[in-house]
Amino acid sequence: MNFRRIYIAAGLAVMALGSGAHGGPYLPSIPKGTIAINLQPIATGMAAPDYAISEPGDPSRLFVLEQNGLIRIIQNGSLLSTPALNIQSRVSPPLLTTNANDERGLLGLAFHPDFNNASSPGFHTLYTYNSELIPSGGSPTYAAPNGASQGYMNAINEWKLSATDPNAIDPTSRRQIISFGKNANNHNGGTIAFGQDGYLYLGTGDGGNANDVGASHIVATGGNGQNLTTPLGKMLRIDPLNPALTSSSTNSLSGNGQYRIPGDNPFQGAGQVKEIYAYGLRNPYRFSFDTANGQLIAADVGQNTIEEIDRITLGANYGWAVKEGDFLFNQSSGSVTVRSSGSPAGLTDPISGTSGTLEYDHGDGISITGGFVYRGSGIPELSGKYVFGDLALRASPTRADGRLFYADLNTGAIDEFLLPQFGAGVLPNGLTVHGFGQDANGELYALVTNTSSGGTGGIVYAITAVPEPSTLVLLAAGAIGLIGYSWRKSA
Repeated sequence: MNFRRIYIAAGLAVMALGSGAHGGPYLPSIPKGTIAINLQPIATGMAAPDYAISEPGDPSRLFVLEQNGLIRIIQNGSLLSTPALNIQSRVSPPLLTTNANDERGLLGLAFHPDFNNASSPGFHTLYTYNSELIPSGGSPTYAAPNGASQGYMNAINEWKLSATDPNAIDPTSRRQIISFGKNANNHNGGTIAFGQDGYLYLGTGDGGNANDVGASHIVATGGNGQNLTTPLGKMLRIDPLNPALTSSSTNSLSGNGQYRIPGDNPFQGAGQVKEIYAYGLRNPYRFSFDTANGQLIAADVGQNTIEEIDRITLGANYGWAVKEGDFLFNQSSGSVTVRSSGSPAGLTDPISGTSGTLEYDHGDGISITGGFVYRGSGIPELSGKYVFGDLALRASPTRADGRLFYADLNTGAIDEFLLPQFGAGVLPNGLTVHGFGQDANGELYALVTNTSSGGTGGIVYAITAVPEPSTLVLLAAGAIGLIGYSWRKSA
């Protein structure tokens, strides 16, 4: 008898009691799915881990970002005591480590595809994306629009691995590639990643504030997201290597001389930002490339109503702030109006299929946290699904109760994972979901915390298969927990 199959079926039957408990007035609630996972804590006592990735070809090490400015290494399942890099003094200030809602800090990490090629200029080279103060007398590569005041900047920095310690990054090797002045503290994007074309991609937020309006927003043309004269609200693409080392490249040199711009980037007109790959984004905090096919999947954080998942392609316009998800958006009121799939013409809506569209409203969360397409081997039924989450279900008085989901990129269906190890079937202790990780084997990790970036509530969970139950006691316990979940979410 297959007890695991019976266990999940029983859980689904109990979950049916609570169907429709979430969801808002715009979209149906996200249902419980059929895939159960186990969350195995492999690092605890961290602050606010927000991203994790392995260097190319090395499944033994997972590099984990702490928002407060530390790069930590989990080696063979154990967290090393000494950080690989400490840039806490660079990111704080501006980061306020006591504020759990601060969106600044150390946000992105990417290894050059030629990290292990000793004959390449990308050898032992990696990049961070982080917030930092603007140096006295200095200026960012791209100033905040409209000449608005700038309290800090977001920057991509290049680093080299230590020549003597493989678990250390040389703190003296920093070379700044590109930077963006910021007027508001929020909407900083967060992810940098190399595509299969060998170029580095960065998703930038629209500048912050709300409605894509404010001091540093180009309101006359519909906001930063729709304006090609600013890099804000965009997906950018560059070759970050030192141009002095790529003299044979036909790509043009950047204005600051620190990187090159791919010649096939789509917007080369007068006044247009040539680094732009795609536009019309609000805050693509987390995106990733599917390692099987190279597709770029981005989770774009919504404002008050709709969270969405997009397939990013060259030159496409994803609608913000004309639309939020596939709903028309009113910049004056900050609210969505009617659902308008496919219209206006020229805008690209979230991924959709026969079962729906990859979007949900704020009855199911408040801020989408993008993840990765699963290409590991440990959970076969998850293969090809997009694993992601939401920061929190409750926004106030303290953000709490993050959620974990998976999406079918073909059918457009979203489901919530079953979490049978927890009595209520949800993340315990009010944990919020800040990011995900992917190792060199394609296995995934959920990065959560219930403290600010100066606290110790952070956990790195390995996402693993649910062990086969050995007795029906687990079945009964799971059913009781699911009943508790149903009551809690209906209350």
